[in-house]
Amino acid sequence: MTTLADLITNWLGADLPVRFEAYDGSAVGPPDAPATIVVRSPKALRRIVTAPGELGMARAYVAGDLDLEGDIFSAITLNTRLPDLKLGPSQLLAMARFIGPAGLLPLRPPAEEVRLRGRRHTKQRDAAAVTHHYDVGNDFYRLVLGPSLTYSCALFTDPAESLETAQDNKHELVSSKLDLREGMRLLDVGCGWGGMVLHAATQHGADAVGVTLAREQANLASKRVAEAGLADQIAIRVQDYRDIDDGPYDAISSIGMFEHVGEARLTEYFTRLHRLLRPGGRLLNHGIGRPATKSSGISRGGFVDRYVFPDGELLEVGRVVSVMQECGFEVRHVESLREHYSLTLRRWTANLEAHWDEAVRLVGGPRARTWRLYMAASAVSFDEGSNQIYQVLAVKADGHRSGMPLRPRWGS
Repeated sequence: MTTLADLITNWLGADLPVRFEAYDGSAVGPPDAPATIVVRSPKALRRIVTAPGELGMARAYVAGDLDLEGDIFSAITLNTRLPDLKLGPSQLLAMARFIGPAGLLPLRPPAEEVRLRGRRHTKQRDAAAVTHHYDVGNDFYRLVLGPSLTYSCALFTDPAESLETAQDNKHELVSSKLDLREGMRLLDVGCGWGGMVLHAATQHGADAVGVTLAREQANLASKRVAEAGLADQIAIRVQDYRDIDDGPYDAISSIGMFEHVGEARLTEYFTRLHRLLRPGGRLLNHGIGRPATKSSGISRGGFVDRYVFPDGELLEVGRVVSVMQECGFEVRHVESLREHYSLTLRRWTANLEAHWDEAVRLVGGPRARTWRLYMAASAVSFDEGSNQIYQVLAVKADGHRSGMPLRPRWGS
């Protein structure tokens, strides 16, 4: 009698780097493997058969029909060691026969899967996308991100450095590149829970405005500002970047928000920021990108698009630099932090796993599994170079004067 382990062997081969265990009692792969993929229910097979590839596997994991035990990074790198993980016609037929005719009928996707309505990157749809990702509970994000509550790539001087120190390093790097000083006016676009504006005010004496579309973020950011006694120095707003009209600012930071802009809105985005800056002011744009050999954007209809970052788009850095300069900026410095983001994501994943029961209590098992899969898979993608991250520093030149130092004091 054919077992599920037989089907997996036919699909992936016998020499597996991870172990598979199935609900029918069969198993394949080394017993001492660093990770075990557990097929808990025939529903997992139905999801895989009716949505072959990444989406079906992700739906099965989010729903709890498929589980990952042990080192999740080892399970994810299975895709690197066995690059052709898609079911071929013969494997699909064998699996359909194994689970019967009902297996060809798709199951309802988990409730965490989102499909937004309306035209991409309108204000209303962008607000809905941001709400889906960020307004899942501040307590949950505190578990994952740690005390810094900073949801962007940290900067490590040593791999053993604490996440909080590395996030402070990042904020100081941005401050140095912007040359923040006392009395300067900073705009932080996509301010999250206020980490950058708090650093700018406490460490450099800047006055700061932070904007976000996520109301839960804004509420907690405002509370942190008040608790720090900085309400007269920092303002937090729920506001779209397209509605900001109270320039000029001396400096603008955009850290981890750029992925939500969209290629079709690049010119509008950089034109708006250029208008908000005073002559001689600087912009630091910190965003995830893709190599030129990869297609732009997050795969539409894939796991990340439907569960994590709806409408997210990742652009090649050369394209970003070109549009910035077309909009009147002079780009002065580009820095890749790819390895740092892998370290950051691994710390976030470890935080989530260390507080797993609490995370499930706060947001439910499906949402916790979504974030575990997304963060671990993202770490591997930065390791492999299929995802990149860049800080691009630009200046709004004052005539022919850039105001930039001959020898910048920050490292690269």
